[in-house]
Amino acid sequence: MEKDLRYTVSLNFEGIKFPPFEDILVLGKRCPHGKTGVSKCLNLLNPEMFEMVEINDLLVEAILVNKRILKRIPVEKVVQILKEQVFPFVENGEIVKVDFNVKLFIDRIEGVLGQGHANKASG
Repeated sequence: MEKDLRYTVSLNFEGIKFPPFEDILVLGKRCPHGKTGVSKCLNLLNPEMFEMVEINDLLVEAILVNKRILKRIPVEKVVQILKEQVFPFVENGEIVKVDFNVKLFIDRIEGVLGQGHANKASG
C-alpha cells in the first residue's frame, strides 16, 4: 500500500555582505579561529578596513574595529564602552558582532568671520 507523501517548505533569505559585519567584532578567549585567523580572513575580504586591538580581559582576547569609527572616537573610549556594555555578555570561545554607531555633535563653534563675510553681514 502506497502512502501519500506531503511536505511543507518555508524559505527566508537575504543578501549578505562581506565581511558580514561593518563595525566591531569582539573575539572571546579561545575563539575557534583565533585572533590571527580572523584578522587574516578580514584582510583578505577587505584589506586595511579594520584595526585589531588586543584586550587584557578575562573573557575577551581582542577586538577588530572599523577604522572609520576610530576617525571619530579614540580607541580607548571604544574599549571603555565595550568593557562596560558588551564584554560582560561575551562567553569563552565566542565571536560577537557589535553595531557601533557614532554621531558627532558640535555645540559651539567660535571664530571670526572673514572680512568679506563681515561686510555682507553688516549690510
